[in-house]
Amino acid sequence: MNQYHPSSSSLDFGRNVEQSISLEIKLDLLLLSKILALVSFSKRFFIQVVLGIITIGAFGCDPEVKDTPNGDDSSNEEREYSSINIEVGVQQAYIKGTTSAPFGFYLYVPLDYDATTDDLYPLLIHLHGGGARGNSAQNPNDLNQILFDGPPKLIAGGKWSPSHPMIVASPQSPTIWNVDHLHEFITYLIEELKVNSRRIYMTGLSMGGKGCFDYVSTKGVDAYVAAIVPIAGWGNTSDREQFKSVATWAFHGDKDQVISFSSSVNMIEAINNAGPQVPAKLTVYSGVGHDSWTRTYDGSGMGEESEDYDPFEENIFDWMYLFEKKQ
Repeated sequence: MNQYHPSSSSLDFGRNVEQSISLEIKLDLLLLSKILALVSFSKRFFIQVVLGIITIGAFGCDPEVKDTPNGDDSSNEEREYSSINIEVGVQQAYIKGTTSAPFGFYLYVPLDYDATTDDLYPLLIHLHGGGARGNSAQNPNDLNQILFDGPPKLIAGGKWSPSHPMIVASPQSPTIWNVDHLHEFITYLIEELKVNSRRIYMTGLSMGGKGCFDYVSTKGVDAYVAAIVPIAGWGNTSDREQFKSVATWAFHGDKDQVISFSSSVNMIEAINNAGPQVPAKLTVYSGVGHDSWTRTYDGSGMGEESEDYDPFEENIFDWMYLFEKKQ
């Protein structure tokens, strides 16, 4: 990867972004824009939202379900909640408080998912940005905000077709991402679903990009993830040593007025200076603002990236699948 030369006037959000009032205002404006977008969204997406609301109305789980994915009925007696009800090939909503997970979330399991076999599946965690914050325990419809971007949007639009089928879990947070809750959430999914614990991946946009960086920064070798793809995010460069065993590929637009692209530049340079097992990558889109995630998730940004940074020549989901966490 070419040497980076960020402008000396660029802002580094990694150290003090939580104290930035202007950033919070921008995130709230993003939330408002998401709500307004409901008015003109596609018919297919509207149907997905309606189905989500119906699922939410049913509380996203069935208290009569007794079998766990691994066939161990006795484990349910030790849990406060019964095993979650799963419909393969469908993105289902689970409002906060109806399962033992720390978040409300959407969950998709591939069509070939079979709880009666020994097959295990990769798990992808998607972290939304500030515009999709919400608390479905207070307002169940909040949960639908996470369907506007990333893998949840691709699934809702019938455009989800990764080379390697995987479980996709998209939690919702009312605030900036809490890494301990994220770790607890992944633990919950491992216990409830047939997850290949060596193939757990995480991606996120804006605030979700920060969530990816923060999760690894805090958990280090104890992090579940083998690879992360933070988009338009920021992090703490002083935690670079924590990324040595986690493959990292960041994306950003160089005209981002919400989160300066120097935030990603600084993080990737810091990680690589620490000597990771896999060199961290950064792809930058010239002339692109904050929304650098749409073209990254759907792959339409391939060939549009800046030549000064790492090329975008491979689907990010295929790239993540290249990595397994050593047990």
